[in-house]
Amino acid sequence: MTDTEVDTATDTDAQPVPAVALAGITKRFPGVVANSDVDLTVRAGEVHALCGENGAGKSTLMKILYGMQPPDEGTITVNGEQVRFKSPSDAIATGIGMVHQHFMLADNLTVLENVVLGAENMHGIGKKARARVRELGSAVGLSQDPSTLVERLGVADRQRVEILKVLYRGARIIILDEPTAVLVPQEVDELFDTLRTMRADGYTFLFISHKLDEVRAIADSITVIRRGTTVGTVDPTTVTTRELAEMMVGSELPSPETRTSTVTDKEVLQVEGLVLETPDGRRILDDLDLVVRSGEVLGIAGVEGNGQTELVETLMGIRKAASGRVSLNGRNLTRAGTLTRREAGIGYIPEDRTRHGLLLTEPLWKNRILGYQTRKPTSRGAFLDIAGAREDTRRIVEQFDVRTPGIEVAAASLSGGNQQKLVIGRELSGDPVLLIASHPTRGVDVGAQAAIWDHIRNARAAGLAVLLVSADLDELIGLSDSIKVMLRGKFVADADPATVTPEDLGSAMTGAGVVDESGVLVTETGGTP
Repeated sequence: MTDTEVDTATDTDAQPVPAVALAGITKRFPGVVANSDVDLTVRAGEVHALCGENGAGKSTLMKILYGMQPPDEGTITVNGEQVRFKSPSDAIATGIGMVHQHFMLADNLTVLENVVLGAENMHGIGKKARARVRELGSAVGLSQDPSTLVERLGVADRQRVEILKVLYRGARIIILDEPTAVLVPQEVDELFDTLRTMRADGYTFLFISHKLDEVRAIADSITVIRRGTTVGTVDPTTVTTRELAEMMVGSELPSPETRTSTVTDKEVLQVEGLVLETPDGRRILDDLDLVVRSGEVLGIAGVEGNGQTELVETLMGIRKAASGRVSLNGRNLTRAGTLTRREAGIGYIPEDRTRHGLLLTEPLWKNRILGYQTRKPTSRGAFLDIAGAREDTRRIVEQFDVRTPGIEVAAASLSGGNQQKLVIGRELSGDPVLLIASHPTRGVDVGAQAAIWDHIRNARAAGLAVLLVSADLDELIGLSDSIKVMLRGKFVADADPATVTPEDLGSAMTGAGVVDESGVLVTETGGTP
């Protein structure tokens, strides 16, 4: 055999060079080992899913791959070359991009301006840049003109702009962090179509998600991480959702389903003719009426940006209504401030716990005081009761399974799921009569989801009225006793969770659903739910 023949045979037998290979990655923080000897191999041109419960080490691992943190041990290899990143700029230069769960776009800038911002040296800011944005826009399914203001885009198109940003900077390996968290089912299908098209063009994706059915639908391989180390890599065509859940948390997949009614006739929250306007008179909330009864979970479905956030913030007194009435147990709170509303018995789980629910740099016991600074057990007369706050925080940690080394650690040191359990424990500890829960399980793993669902179900059974806003339609259908669909600041349909499907809700949320004369959503089968 000639030398040439030997070389050819060797090349034929060689395995393709992986797009990414992480070997023995270890990362320690004071008192915590976030990653311990993690191995991850991602083939070029595949969608590789990364699953694990909150605190399992997924985020730390992706921050290491994206150059945000250095590993203490282990190696990173990209396209066969070992690399050491000092910053995200190094990762970007190597062809790695990251699309974060929370969009990082400027609403008052155009698509073109958002994409080019910070990368002006690549194609300038004029004709050449516009042409490149149009070219890449077609690759990600973005039909909007580059001169369109981002504030005019829906959630799905905003996500396409985020993907477009990383492609513009030359990424061929793209990290997607919880990309379907805010999408309705039809938009998820569109995103997956885009990923499949891009995969066929040679792009590689690392897909982080807690939605295991979606992971199995889109991924070519799935790697599970538990407690900071690799459990294994499996084929989505042979593993079941139940088996994935067991790999992640050691127990079967929980279900939000609640079918035993506890709804009473007692009206707790009454909202009549609620209107919220912008300074120029445009209506964000348009003449809304709703009632939530004791023992009822009323779900609000809607694509983000259609007024759900503004509704919650107006009910909490964070925003001031232009007109209408808000009453709690018959007491008029329309002109009351936020603290007065909380003292009247409203518990509040905000949609973004890190911005609106916690002081991340402060210890857990100080976070227990937030919103309860005038009430026992965290205050005594005009003074804070520090001992009472510490003692009650210990109770919350135990009762709500907040996994923490102690109550003196900063809230930022907890995983997302444990932060959320702390917030929920605090909000259910003030004997509320109404709980406003905005995306209560967003970004938490299946184990934390199950615990949060149980707490909401138990509180409902004890007579709590719950207003639930969620982008997880299975959660919304499973937990709610009734559902209202919100579109452009109005309630456009009512749905019965016992019969409605996520697809039905998704159609109504985008304005494509059929509603009968009484405002009830008509299902695809022709009947009313």
